[in-house]
Amino acid sequence: MTAGKSPNDKGPRDDRWYFPLMAPNTKGDKFAWLDPTSIYINGEAFNDLLDDLCAELDPKRIDVVGGLDAMGFVLGAGIATRLGKGFLPIRKAGKLCVDTDSADYTNYTGRTQSMEMRLPAFAPGTRVLLVDQWVETGGSMHGAIQLVEQQQGEVAGLVTIVMETNDNTKAYREKYHCVTAIQPDSEWQRQADSQYLESFKTYKPEDAFPV
Repeated sequence: MTAGKSPNDKGPRDDRWYFPLMAPNTKGDKFAWLDPTSIYINGEAFNDLLDDLCAELDPKRIDVVGGLDAMGFVLGAGIATRLGKGFLPIRKAGKLCVDTDSADYTNYTGRTQSMEMRLPAFAPGTRVLLVDQWVETGGSMHGAIQLVEQQQGEVAGLVTIVMETNDNTKAYREKYHCVTAIQPDSEWQRQADSQYLESFKTYKPEDAFPV
């Protein structure tokens, strides 16, 4: 199969043709261990990713889509557009020029940071779908959940390319409707949990180039 060309039959849910487009980390421990943004570069890959995620979402149960700073903006805005919903940026501290709510969280490097959301962002009872590119330890997602609840909103679900498996993400799956491109209990999930994809061995940046 040529990268950038999806087969008519994508096979089982854990066999997503576009996963091998994701790039390994080449810059060291202070960065995430992989980069999914090459999926976004390739139009067919990005559209198929959005199709797969939105297939498990019910627009009637969602009022607005919240995207986490920064790459959750890309995925969240795409999902919001597909669902016909508005988009709410949830930002790192100090970026918004309006009144804000804030919440602290511990990121995947162990550092404490703050996230902010405009105040007010929505009416009480608003159902907010939270989207991030990758959920490793669940720290930034915890901050976003706090912000939604501080404004008396309801978390309508969590969406990401993958959630790694740990106690925090297990709690998310038990409490919320979680939609992930990499499916739980799949071989892709096992590789993600080890923070090494076998596709890295044959990764080529040009496979994702727009055509």
